[in-house]
Amino acid sequence: MLVDAMAAAMRPFAAATVDERWTAQLVAAGAKVWWERDDAYLDGWREREGVDEQTAVGCALDVLSVLDVLPVLPELCPPPGQARGGSLGVTSNRLVDARKLDRVRALLAKAESTSFPEEAEAFTAKAQELMARHSIDYALLSESRRDEPLGRRLGVDNPYEAPKALLLDAVASANRCRSVWTQMYGFATVLGFPPDLDAVELLYTSLLVQATAAMTYQGSRTDAAGRSRTRSFRQAFLTAYAHRIRQRLADATGAAVAEASSGPGRGELVPLLTAREDAVDKATKSMFPQVVGKSMPVSNREGWIAGVAAADAASLGIRGELS
Repeated sequence: MLVDAMAAAMRPFAAATVDERWTAQLVAAGAKVWWERDDAYLDGWREREGVDEQTAVGCALDVLSVLDVLPVLPELCPPPGQARGGSLGVTSNRLVDARKLDRVRALLAKAESTSFPEEAEAFTAKAQELMARHSIDYALLSESRRDEPLGRRLGVDNPYEAPKALLLDAVASANRCRSVWTQMYGFATVLGFPPDLDAVELLYTSLLVQATAAMTYQGSRTDAAGRSRTRSFRQAFLTAYAHRIRQRLADATGAAVAEASSGPGRGELVPLLTAREDAVDKATKSMFPQVVGKSMPVSNREGWIAGVAAADAASLGIRGELS
């Protein structure tokens, strides 16, 4: 019903005035007007869902109740009716070959599916190289454009959402992005430039899959009295994993930038990337002026050690030249 409401709200707006990012999310949600008359919508919805009138009305009231208490969120793109041609949207990173991202996705899928650590590392190493080249190419090609950082919301789900948010922040920082976690609503807002946002989303998803698989493989834990310690173990595991991944990604990013900037005609790369990172910091402070840090205490030493080991085994690779 909420998706239908979104579809109905879009009817007054010409497609050219709706930002591509907005349209893409509506398509992903399956938002389309399937009813003929608004005054017959509720009866049509009830028949389609196979529920009685009381249930249909109750559902409508529930939707209204939820919408009534939702906070006002920062705008990440122009609202419907206000987008203009040439705005930086979903297709902005077509400055570089979109096939690179398809190759990255394929490599990460292989890294997640293989049971051999060495093979997974090789796949993700190449994916990291491709994402680095994608980011550097974009920065160089758009140097003369007045690009500004964009935002993207990524889900951070229970359980163990705090260390998952920490992992996302680690990946974002390594890719010159910033992540702000909104715990109450189960998502984080990542700010950065388009190819860096793509890299964050792809790598975070892949590392989370690898971390979850490694954590599950460890099984459950109990103390000497037979009480479950599984939750504290897994909390510590994922927190340690995120901390160690942050260190590894920072090392990999530094090496990649040094290598890329040493090439002919690349002396301007480091100040260019620094300026773009400063722009991301400025945009983050403007959008979230009251953001605060959060500590995450860990009480399970065994889980911490296992998490560090899993992070060391996770496939990353250094950022290098794209073949």
